[in-house]
Amino acid sequence: MNNKKDPEPEAQNTTASTSTQPSTTFVLPEAMTGKASPAKAALGDKPVFSYIASVPEPQRGILEAVDALASTTLPNLQRSVKWGMAYYGVGDGWCFSSGGFAHHVKLMFINGINLTPVPPVTPVGMGKATRGVELESIEELDELQIAQWMKQITAVPGIGGKKH
Repeated sequence: MNNKKDPEPEAQNTTASTSTQPSTTFVLPEAMTGKASPAKAALGDKPVFSYIASVPEPQRGILEAVDALASTTLPNLQRSVKWGMAYYGVGDGWCFSSGGFAHHVKLMFINGINLTPVPPVTPVGMGKATRGVELESIEELDELQIAQWMKQITAVPGIGGKKH
């Protein structure tokens, strides 16, 4: 996976262009410095699908692929929008998040330092134990590795598995 960071001076503008997308315009942030988007916090599939639909390509396609992989990998998947990003969990809590940024999609695993292998990116503003990947294209999505991380993180007590 390519995790290089090439900052550019301007973020992408996104204007919804199809009837399935909200009619909102917002600028994708360069990095996590608060909320990732104006999407309101809400529990359930519909708010996450709306958030994903509001993000421009190529980030939208990457987010759709991550969502589909989570759906096929994790039974009893729960979705929510928090801090302007999609959050995913099973059982006792939220396990990982994905969000569109100006030049990539962040896929971050809460307590990702416990994963094997440890994902390579330590995000700013998301907690010292969070780890993940930054995907600039759909081709960078390593489905086997990411599905493995999804399964591992949902088995960690207090994150997604049952507390004993």
